[in-house]
Amino acid sequence: MQNKDSQAKTISLKSYGIHSDQINYQLSSEELHKITVEKGQGQTVDSGALAVNTGKFTGRSPLDRFIVKDEITKDEIWWGDINIPFEADKFDKLYDKVVKYLSDKEIFVRDAFACAEESYKVNIRHINEYAWSNMFTYNMFLRPTEEELENFTPEWTVVNAPGFQADPEVDGTRDKNFAILNFTKKIALIGGTGYTGEIKKGIFSALNFILPVDKNTLPMHCSANSGQDGDTAIFFGLSGTGKTTLSADPERQLIGDDEHGWTNENIVFNFEGGCYAKVIDLTEEKEPDIYGAIRPGAILENVTIRDGKVDFEDSTITQNTRVSYPIYHINNIMKPSVGKNPKNIFFLTADAFGVLPPISKLTPGQAAYHFISGYTAKVAGTEAGIDEPLPSFSACFGAPFMPLHPTRYAEMLSAKMKESGVNVWLVNTGWTGGPYGVGSRMKLKYTREMISSALEGLLDNVEYETHEVFGLNMPKTCENVPNEVLNPKSTWSDGKAYDEKAEILAKSFKNNFKKFEDYANEEIMNGGPLH
Repeated sequence: MQNKDSQAKTISLKSYGIHSDQINYQLSSEELHKITVEKGQGQTVDSGALAVNTGKFTGRSPLDRFIVKDEITKDEIWWGDINIPFEADKFDKLYDKVVKYLSDKEIFVRDAFACAEESYKVNIRHINEYAWSNMFTYNMFLRPTEEELENFTPEWTVVNAPGFQADPEVDGTRDKNFAILNFTKKIALIGGTGYTGEIKKGIFSALNFILPVDKNTLPMHCSANSGQDGDTAIFFGLSGTGKTTLSADPERQLIGDDEHGWTNENIVFNFEGGCYAKVIDLTEEKEPDIYGAIRPGAILENVTIRDGKVDFEDSTITQNTRVSYPIYHINNIMKPSVGKNPKNIFFLTADAFGVLPPISKLTPGQAAYHFISGYTAKVAGTEAGIDEPLPSFSACFGAPFMPLHPTRYAEMLSAKMKESGVNVWLVNTGWTGGPYGVGSRMKLKYTREMISSALEGLLDNVEYETHEVFGLNMPKTCENVPNEVLNPKSTWSDGKAYDEKAEILAKSFKNNFKKFEDYANEEIMNGGPLH
C-alpha cells in the first residue's frame, strides 16, 4: 500500500520537541517487518507473520493509566481507581523527558485515522520508538491514501517510548511505566511498556470521552456485523465470552471486532482498521478467519515458537497471546467499515454458575442494568485456592476504557434502543446443567442457532416465560435447540441447588451495582434481579 520509495520519506518532529535525525515516515508494513527482524526485535514464523515479544508487560497495566485533570476533564471524568488523575505540570515535565529520550533514537512515524464514518474521522500521528509498534499502528488504524496524506493535519498524537522508564518519585507515576491521556494537548503519552494494546486502548479511551461529550455519539466496546438485508448486529462481551467467534459469521459481513460508535443517524461505524485477537489455543477448525489472517503483515505477540512454528497452546509467556492484522486479512468485510439500521444487540456472558438462560430478551431497563453490570465469570481452578466460580463485572463491558460515569453510556444506549426499536438479548455462552465442574459448556452450535433465530426474527412471536430470580424473558422454543436447554433450571438435576446458586449470583449483581445506584434512574434500577 506504500510507494516503493517510501523508505526515503521523512518528517520533522521539532514542533514536538524531538530532534532525532533518524525519522522514518509512513514506512510500509513489509519495510517495518524487515527492520524489526534486522534489529533482532522479532522473527518471521512459518506463516510469514512477524512474531515479537513485548517484554515485561504482556497486557495493559490499569493501575498505571492516568488522565490529566484540567479544565476540560475535572468535572466530566468519573475519577477513581479506573480514571486516575494526573497533574498537568507533571505531565509537561514527563513529556519533555520522553521527547528528549526519543531525540537520540531512530523514530518511526505514521499518520492514520480513527473512525470509519467520514464525518467522525480523527487524524492521529503516531510517534514510535520501535518499528514493530509502528507496524501495529498500520494494522490497527485506518490507512490514509497518498492524496489524504498530502493535507494531513494531526489532531491527536500518540508518543510511544517503550524503552523509557519513569522515576515515580520525581515524575508522579506509580511505577516506571505509564499511559497518560491529556485532552487539552490531545496527546497520549506511553512509556515503559512495549505492550501495543496500550496504543490502541489509549485512543479508544479518548474517543470514549470525545464522542459522548462533543458528538452525542455512543462509543461501544463491541464487535459488529451486517446481514444481507443491511441490518446491523452488535456483540458486547468480555474476554472469553465469544465476541469474536460469534460475530464472525459467513452469512454476514464483519464491520469490526472490537470498537464502534453509534450515531444519532442510526449508523454504526468501526473506530479501527484492523483486528487484535487472542490466539491462545487457536486452531484453524475453531477460528478459521483468525487463523487465516495470520500471514505476512500480521504481528504475533508473546507466542511460543518452536522450529519456526507457533505453539498456540503454550501459555508460558502469557495467557494473553495476541495477533494484530489489518481488517482486509478477513475476506467477508464491510467496505468501508460502516453499518446502518441496528436491529439486534447481544450481551455475551460466560456464566460459570450455570444460572443465566442461554438466551433471553431484555427490556430497556434490563438492558441498561446488564450493560452497566458487564457480567461474566471466572472459572474455578484458574487461581490457587479457588474452587467456586467467581463473578466478574466490568461496567459497559469495558470499564478500563470508559472515562465517563457508566450510567452516561447506559442512558445513551437506552435512548438509542427506544429510538431505533432494536432488540437486546442476553446470551449465556457459559455453563448449563450445573456450575463449572458439574455442568458442561453450552454447545456452540446451540448458541449459533439461538443468535441466528434472533437475527431472523424467529423469536419475535414465540411464547416466553419469566426467570423467577432475574426477571429475564426466556423463549420457550427455538428452532434446532432442545426446549429443556432454554430454561437453565430444567437442565439441573437438583432444582433446589439451582435456586440457591441463582440467589448467590443475584446477590453478587446487587452488591456490584450499589456503587451505581445514586446515578441510575428508576427504570435502570428495576432492570436488576427481582429479589
